[in-house]
Amino acid sequence: MNKLYIALALGAGVIALSSACRVTIPEAAKAVKPFDVDRYLGKWYEIARLDFKFEKDLNNVTANYSKGEEGVIKVLNRGYNVVKKEWKQSSGKAKFVRNPEEARLKVSFFGPFYAGYNVIAIDQAYQYALVAGNDLDYLWILSREKSIPEDIKNNYLQKAKDLGYQTQELVWTKHD
Repeated sequence: MNKLYIALALGAGVIALSSACRVTIPEAAKAVKPFDVDRYLGKWYEIARLDFKFEKDLNNVTANYSKGEEGVIKVLNRGYNVVKKEWKQSSGKAKFVRNPEEARLKVSFFGPFYAGYNVIAIDQAYQYALVAGNDLDYLWILSREKSIPEDIKNNYLQKAKDLGYQTQELVWTKHD
C-alpha cells in the first residue's frame, strides 16, 4: 500500500512540476513572425505592466537582453522599489519555444521553471513592443526610450483589449 501512495505522490509531483513549467500564449494572440532577435537585443524601458508580486512597487524598470551561449538569451531586469527605497535586480535566461523566427520565448528566473514571453506586436524599427505572458494576467508595453508615442500606445492598448486584457489595470511605470 505504501508503494501505491509513493507512486501517486510522485505522479502528482510530476504533474504539478510540468504544469508550473508550462509555456503558453494567450488564446487568439499571435507572436510576431518573422522576428529578428538581434534587433530585439539591448535595453528596453518598461512603459506599463499588469502588476504582479515580483514587480510590485517598482519604478524605473528596465530589461536588458543579450546573447548567451547556445542560443540562450540572457535577461537582466532592474527596477527601483519605491517603498523599500532600494534597487532590485534579477537575472534569468530565455529560449525560443519553437524557432528564432517566431517571437515565442520561454523565460526563467528560477531554475527549471519557465513562463511564456511572447512578443505580440513590434514596430518595424524595433523601438516599441507589446509582450504577453502565458495568459491574460501578464502584459508589458516596452520602449527603447522612457516614453512611447501616443498613437503606438493606443494601438497596443486596443490590441490588448481585443485579446481580453483588462488594460484599465495596467501600472504605468515612472522613469525619473
